[in-house]
Amino acid sequence: MAGYGALSEAYEWLIRDENLSPVGAAARFEDLVAPLPPHARVLDCSCGTGQLAVGLAGHGLDVVATDASAGMIRRTAALAEEHGVRLDARQVSWEGLGDHLEASSFDLVFCIGNSLGHAEGERGRLAALASMAQLLRPGGRLVLTSRMWEVVRARGTRIDVRDRLIRRNGRDAVVIYHTQIAPDWDQEHHMEIAVTEVRPDGSLHTCAERLSFWPYRYEELVAQLQSVGLTVETSTVDADGAGYLLVARSDG
Repeated sequence: MAGYGALSEAYEWLIRDENLSPVGAAARFEDLVAPLPPHARVLDCSCGTGQLAVGLAGHGLDVVATDASAGMIRRTAALAEEHGVRLDARQVSWEGLGDHLEASSFDLVFCIGNSLGHAEGERGRLAALASMAQLLRPGGRLVLTSRMWEVVRARGTRIDVRDRLIRRNGRDAVVIYHTQIAPDWDQEHHMEIAVTEVRPDGSLHTCAERLSFWPYRYEELVAQLQSVGLTVETSTVDADGAGYLLVARSDG
């Protein structure tokens, strides 16, 4: 997975209000985290700026946070220090997980924030899922969130502008998404994201990045999970929804 270099510095404007704080980010997954024993080992894969990883560490869990973006890892480490929690933050791609982390050693692996769509096509997505699956203990769970790509493709190439200014740390910005849909499912698609901040002096500062993504159908994801030894336990998928949360268990 490549990208999120420039956007790592403006990522807070892309996060929902309820997920801005570590406490809020972790609360979403309370049902999965609460039954874990003290110091259970958890991986936040594609951790972004670290809100979930830091929130999980605040629960007393043994947290590893990985991301392919150096900027994201820097911000995750800084957030952990700010909140006085310990975690292991590493710049690691999906392909490198097995080289850096011990197999069958995690109780939970998170891959949230639509990250899996950045894996390069069917083969890249399968490799990413296999890397995450091999890290789970028998009975461990992979927690994944995804856009409903069927809906995204049906809407076609488009520009979306948030209908309000977003305030973060006393600063305002507008966010624009330009989604570019390729003719076929298995082709590389693109999404350009621009965050334009209103500076105190009234001037505008724009941070933008063009990202690649490869969409997938829900049934294809389920089949790939099964092929790497994971069984879907729960899913919030809705054919007309914007996205879903899926929990899959390692068959060991």
